Parts: sequence; structure tokens; C-alpha cells
Amino acid sequence: PRNVKNIVYALYAVCALLLGADWLYHKHTHFGFENWFGFFGLFGFIACVCLVLAAKVMRKLLKREEDYYDR
Repeated sequence: PRNVKNIVYALYAVCALLLGADWLYHKHTHFGFENWFGFFGLFGFIACVCLVLAAKVMRKLLKREEDYYDR
């Protein structure tokens, strides 16, 4: 349990450093909203959540009986 807490804290630190690095480089963007601070991190998080929710819906549509292949 102690090691798990250390790993979680290390991941938080890496995420904070990467978010802070957003100020250190110039982005060549096509749209104005891409210049917002942390836009790509937030966009990636929202896209990941949408993929998980879509997978839950697809599971209900594509689910087969437990003995489907035994028949």
C-alpha cells in the first residue's frame, strides 16, 4: 500500500510538470481555442472518458450468451 501511494504521488507530480510545461513552448495551432492553457490534456481526458462510455454501450449491444460458442 505504501508503494502504491508513492506511485500515485509520482504520477500526480509528472502530470503537474507536463501541464506546467505547456507554458514553455510555442504551439503552431490552426484554431484559437488550441492556444488555451491545458487544452490538449483536457481534450485527451474527455476523449478517453467518451471511449469508455461508448465501450459500455457497445458491450450491451454486442454481448452474447455465456454458452454461445458451446452450441
